[in-house]
Amino acid sequence: MLPTESRLHTAAEFSAVMRSGVRVGSRHVAVHLQRSGRDGVPRAGFVVSSKVGNSVVRHGVTRKLRHQIRPLLLDLAPGTDVVVRALPASISATSAELRSDLVSSISRALSKVAGSPRSTHAARARKDKRG
Repeated sequence: MLPTESRLHTAAEFSAVMRSGVRVGSRHVAVHLQRSGRDGVPRAGFVVSSKVGNSVVRHGVTRKLRHQIRPLLLDLAPGTDVVVRALPASISATSAELRSDLVSSISRALSKVAGSPRSTHAARARKDKRG
């Protein structure tokens, strides 16, 4: 179990990270990462949809992901929020494969965030949509 202060709790918190943060995908997970202006420990949340499996399978995947992200949160800057979305391929993934995907996805997301306050590609796409 993650400590209470290390968890995202409300739908608004999840929504903010998924909408405003950068997204990086891998075979087993999609990671949404956002550096907010708040002080405090890094927080994580998990989204495991019914496409992954029934309740028992979903909770098993969540437990594996939670166990793998705990040490990774220690390396993140204060105020960082992460949402990990499990993909259907995560059902058959080992803990080592999930850890590898999490490490690579988080490091890629951090490099995207470091490159600019917002993803340049995403900002251009929004601008092009508006006209």
